[in-house]
Amino acid sequence: MGYSGDYNGAEARRGNSGGLFITKSVGLCGLQSLALTRTVATAKRYFAAGSDFLVETELLQWGGVPQQPMQQSPGGYHGRGRGWGPQMQQGGHAGYSGGHGGAQRGGMAQQQYAGQFESQGRGAQQQPRGGPLPQRRGAGAVAGSGVGPAIGTFQPPVPELHQAAPAPNQAGAIATQASPSGKPEEVQAETSFSAPSSEQAASSQVAMQFPHLTLQEGQSSQAVQPVPASSKAMRFPVRPGKGSTGTRCIVKANHFFAELPDKDLHQYDVSIIPEVTSRGVNRAVMGQLVKLYRESHLGSRLPAYDGRKSLYTAGPLPFLSNEFRIALIDEDDGSGALRREREFRVVIKLAARVDLHHLEMFLQGKQADAPQEALQVLDIVLRELPTTRYLPVGRSFYSPDLGRRQPLGEGLESWRGFYQSIRPTQMGLSLNIDMSSTAFIEPLPVIEFVKELLMKDVTSRPLSDADRVKIKKALRGVKVEVTHRGNMRRKYRISGLTSQATRELTFPVDDRGTVKSVVEYFRETYGFVIKHTQWPCLQVGNQQRPNYLPMEVCKIVEGQRYSKRLNESQITNLLKVTCQRPYEREYDIVQTVHHNAYHADPYAQEFGIKIDERLASVEARVLPAPWLKYHDTGREKNCLPQVGQWNMMNKKMVNGGTVNNWICINFSRPVQDHQARSFCAELAQMCYVSGMVFNPEPVLPVISARPDLVEKALKTRYHDAMDKLQHQQKELDLLIVILPDNNGSLYGDLKRICETELGIVSQCCLTKHVYRMNRQYLANVALKINVKVGGRNTVLVDALSRRIPLVSDRPTIIFGADVTHPHPGEDSSPSIAAVVASQDWPEVTKYAGLVCAQAHRQELIQDLFKTWQDPMRGAVSGGMIKELLISFRRSTGHKPQRIIFYRDGVSEGQFYQVLLYELDAIRKACASLEPNYQPPVTFVVVQKRHHTRLFANNHNDRNSFDKSGNILPGTVVDSKICHPTEFDFYLCSHAGIQGTSRPAHYHVLWDENNFSADELQSLTNNLCYTYARCTRSVSIVPPAYYAHLAAFRARFYMEPDTSDSGSMTGGAASSGGRGGAGPGGRSTRSQASSAAVRPLPPLKDNVKRVMFYC
Repeated sequence: MGYSGDYNGAEARRGNSGGLFITKSVGLCGLQSLALTRTVATAKRYFAAGSDFLVETELLQWGGVPQQPMQQSPGGYHGRGRGWGPQMQQGGHAGYSGGHGGAQRGGMAQQQYAGQFESQGRGAQQQPRGGPLPQRRGAGAVAGSGVGPAIGTFQPPVPELHQAAPAPNQAGAIATQASPSGKPEEVQAETSFSAPSSEQAASSQVAMQFPHLTLQEGQSSQAVQPVPASSKAMRFPVRPGKGSTGTRCIVKANHFFAELPDKDLHQYDVSIIPEVTSRGVNRAVMGQLVKLYRESHLGSRLPAYDGRKSLYTAGPLPFLSNEFRIALIDEDDGSGALRREREFRVVIKLAARVDLHHLEMFLQGKQADAPQEALQVLDIVLRELPTTRYLPVGRSFYSPDLGRRQPLGEGLESWRGFYQSIRPTQMGLSLNIDMSSTAFIEPLPVIEFVKELLMKDVTSRPLSDADRVKIKKALRGVKVEVTHRGNMRRKYRISGLTSQATRELTFPVDDRGTVKSVVEYFRETYGFVIKHTQWPCLQVGNQQRPNYLPMEVCKIVEGQRYSKRLNESQITNLLKVTCQRPYEREYDIVQTVHHNAYHADPYAQEFGIKIDERLASVEARVLPAPWLKYHDTGREKNCLPQVGQWNMMNKKMVNGGTVNNWICINFSRPVQDHQARSFCAELAQMCYVSGMVFNPEPVLPVISARPDLVEKALKTRYHDAMDKLQHQQKELDLLIVILPDNNGSLYGDLKRICETELGIVSQCCLTKHVYRMNRQYLANVALKINVKVGGRNTVLVDALSRRIPLVSDRPTIIFGADVTHPHPGEDSSPSIAAVVASQDWPEVTKYAGLVCAQAHRQELIQDLFKTWQDPMRGAVSGGMIKELLISFRRSTGHKPQRIIFYRDGVSEGQFYQVLLYELDAIRKACASLEPNYQPPVTFVVVQKRHHTRLFANNHNDRNSFDKSGNILPGTVVDSKICHPTEFDFYLCSHAGIQGTSRPAHYHVLWDENNFSADELQSLTNNLCYTYARCTRSVSIVPPAYYAHLAAFRARFYMEPDTSDSGSMTGGAASSGGRGGAGPGGRSTRSQASSAAVRPLPPLKDNVKRVMFYC
């Protein structure tokens, strides 16, 4: 895990909102009800197995609801006041209703949303496109508004969006809605989702033909392009010109111009016999070969070697094929004994010439494909010298000499280093250099390491079972050297711990069965008296012939990177080490480039590569912040954020939710009951002041409970409250929970119990915030509570006035998608995929979400679209995209006529695979809803795990940076350091808090909507101001952010044994969904790993309807 020291923005690990806010998410709009008119009297209803998603097998028609013109009412903005019917209206003060008169706390079943902002996350290392896939690498309609009477007749309950359950084959036909004039609105599709016949569904015709379908009249002017059959036929969109919106400025980037060599490069295949897996040994062999034969046999060439199978030279070697014999002598272990000599046979054979002409043409924009071979050669050449000086880890290099070591706790320390990668850009070749830090195991005596690991001196007593497990897990695979033999420092790798104490261990010393104890052996042979005989020995070597080494004679070898998961304390310490102000980081980067002295690098000289040692100066623009809409009863009705942030002073939420019935449980022993009561009273008052309806009195008095009895406490108090409310026909709206500051698994257990067993939304608050009772903190908690109970905090003014290009003109759905993978060391846990989609056009602020578990480290989202055979209905289709499209139609009354898909967490090496698979799934999902239904798609990858950093051009100009010293929020770059021809840009949409801001990198892989640079950049920047949980713009576009959080929240719901149980046979399903084979066919992993995994437990229905994940 490498850290680059970025710790800023509203999504810093605990957030600026305080409390136990390790989940950050979004508002979710409920389904708008439409009158359901039966056109077939004998319509049969089926429920999908394991689902509460209503299915109509006969043709249904959704009756039209008159569209009300947008108007500003005295109480605030009202959209088209469609609701679920009179009984489902909820009272409350007026405000912006968004056109969705609400069912109580929402009307839509949504998905599990998610969790902690993951610092470790997916692999930062980017691979060339087409290369191997890296291991990564992670509410209803606004309630409480009660705006006016519902339009139309009584409306029966709408089928709910279930948790990624496959949608049925037979969906209802939906009639076009009429405008007040009686004519269909231009903005609506001329036809609605109508299900194909079962014969059509059963056949594969739709799936086969959908790429060639054209749009229906009135849907969109853009042509829908066929999905390419393979990456060879695929071309990503070219840049549609550069943007011009915003205030122009100059920024500096950590890219250094690299002059393209004019040498004749050659590639040679290398075979080393006997074959070894260690790159270090391979490099030692090749180093010895070059040392011995460079002048005599290699034509004085200095080759660059990748440590595996390839050797590169600047000019030909004087042979086509040659064989060498190299002897390697083992390093001196200090024993004075004869060192072992190993002989290797090395065969070098000409493989190909590396053509730099194509690279030059690509950089000039005259060739579409990047010649990866040429880029790889240049990267290997520039990595050759650092590899001999430092310890390479991925694309980074580390050394204790590059900066002061810092202890991280529990036997770990941080080493400083730098990241280096050569990239094709508009300015030509660019060397990207960035600072980095990562965790190493401290080179301590093993006894001292164990003391640090356990954080106590346990040498005077035997180890507990828990201690033993922790030590074994930490030391397995670690290399140690012995210290009891004077200068002899033989090295061993630890394979485990002995089950017996050292004093009980014996081993045979001859063939007659004579045994000797380990204690005796060390005393007699080495004169070493073992002190800690009650401790186990280290087991080294293989399991068949293990060797026993007492812990006190072993010392950990220096330079071993720690690749397992860090704990919270270690992450915090590492972030403190790496967190640098921008000018400090910029200085260190420049110093690193000077220290590396590329001008004196013999390999760079040999190959003719010249590196400019100045940071690249890049033209940039600062996009303006959008105006935000608040409730008309507040003193400030509209708000213009300043430097990426604003506050709730003099403002009221645009839609205040209602909390009539709530309870509080205190799991923190230091917090007294009267303190908890006082805190809840202040919180209730803040919610009221912010625009909510909030009863100041709880249903039951605040009680305290033990954290180890969380399940009993929650269930008992919940049932007591429900017993009191049920005779009044009321529901429990909210649970407030006070947690200890360090609460371990308590938070996750609480969320799992509340959301999958009890069916109640909860708000957790940490003890330290209960004591402080800071008003800013309370205001932020109020924002979270409001969206959890169906309210809405703010809306873009441009969305209300229909001024967002390529969004406001026709019904547009915006998706966000992400896959999070298990932490290092969890070898069988499933990956979690999440997809969210907007539900409230034209406002585009609330998102419904679906999650599913899928095969371990599978990056392609398997459940976007799937088909299976149902014993009753034959071929049936479903999946996340289809269900979210249906929910959008029910929520807004419109079919999406445009799709914008933000995909998070994809490295460059995965672009082609992800686009081919997921665009194909989107197309199939659309075609399964209606023949010829193919809305144009824009597919954008969002990347945060890159190493480009932008700095103010002048650190003395106060107008060019924010108070943290970072570039201003809204800074966008689409020139010089961006791709030579493709449509990408860097956007820093957030204000920094600590450290150096990392801009998000957006790369458009498919664009049938024909966005201009300004249109997509402005849309993306404006959406970053709609994040529901804080009054700051965030660093990545909210739908991608929400998908990431949704996937992490889902991990709280996994059964405890999931991570050890491996894959299960049977159908993959998301929580509560049906099993069944997925689409199959494509996978980035082996077939064995694509076996279905255990589905997630289902959420309670009343929880699914609200934004519980905030």
